[in-house]
Amino acid sequence: MITFEVHDMTCGHCVSSITKAVRAIDQDAQVTVDLATRRVRIEPAESNGTELSDAIREAGYTPVPVDDGAAPVERSAPRSGCCCR
Repeated sequence: MITFEVHDMTCGHCVSSITKAVRAIDQDAQVTVDLATRRVRIEPAESNGTELSDAIREAGYTPVPVDDGAAPVERSAPRSGCCCR
């Protein structure tokens, strides 16, 4: 399991964009998103953490790798991301 905090993920559109970006490079990946904590958990089938991070970044977001057992870090306003802001 690979986990990222994506602080500039703010809505369902962001979730969809990130999920599509991940599946574009690994169509069989299992993607779980918790919008409240801004965490994206991925069980890759064919890709690695760097490839997944790059795909999320190319979709316009800022993924930060985290230890899956770590508590989410509170952040101030997101820096970029979705068209909804």
